[in-house]
Amino acid sequence: MTTIVNYIKESFEELSNNVSWTPRAELQRLVVIVLVFSVLFSLAIWGADTVLSKLVNSYFNLING
Repeated sequence: MTTIVNYIKESFEELSNNVSWTPRAELQRLVVIVLVFSVLFSLAIWGADTVLSKLVNSYFNLING
């Protein structure tokens, strides 16, 4: 049991002393950039899916007469 407690204490010490954290303002800016690109990419995929779906549907309607 002491090894688990020791591990947790050392983990917190490592996180607080040795990890370099991104400043809050930069982190917020990067999160906004990721969100914007995620939305744009989602819209691009949705648009491509819609266009390809209509093309395939038109193709099958043409084949089936």
